[in-house]
Order: sequence, then structure tokens, then C-alpha cells
Amino acid sequence: MNSKRAHLLIKGRVQGVYFRQGMMETAEKNNVLGWVRNLPDDGVESILEGNDSNVDAVIEWARFGSAGAVVKELKITEEPYVGEFSDFEIRY
Repeated sequence: MNSKRAHLLIKGRVQGVYFRQGMMETAEKNNVLGWVRNLPDDGVESILEGNDSNVDAVIEWARFGSAGAVVKELKITEEPYVGEFSDFEIRY
């Protein structure tokens, strides 16, 4: 099982539509650790760590997001796996 770390920047209608909560629930369901937060430019940023297929499952969810979201852009940057997280959290 290979470990993976991904840095996501999501643009579109992704604030005020339970995007962060939905991402946290999806990450927890897939045993992915890290965080998600709103950005001042109305986007969302996230760091994900876990095994390849589980991180990919959360990335796939982020392509569409929660029911009220409209994802217009998803930028994914793979980074070296660090293993620094013990859970997944919403940052403020």
C-alpha cells in the first residue's frame, strides 16, 4: 500500500454549501487524514494524506463536492508524503 499526499485548491461555488463538512465526512469514511479550510478568495484549500486509493476517492468527491456546490476548477499538487496528521479537521 503506497502513501500519498495531495494539496488541493478548489474554485467555484464551494463556500456556504457544506463543502468542508462533506469533504471531512468523505475523508473520514476513506481513512484520509489532513485538513480543509475556506480561503479569502471564496475558494477552498485542503491537504490530504493516506493510501493512494483512499486519497483518490476524496479527490474524486472534490471534483463535484456537496449537493449545492459548483466546482469550476480543481488544482491538485502531489507532494511528498509526511505523515503529520492524526485526524482530518476543518480549519478556520
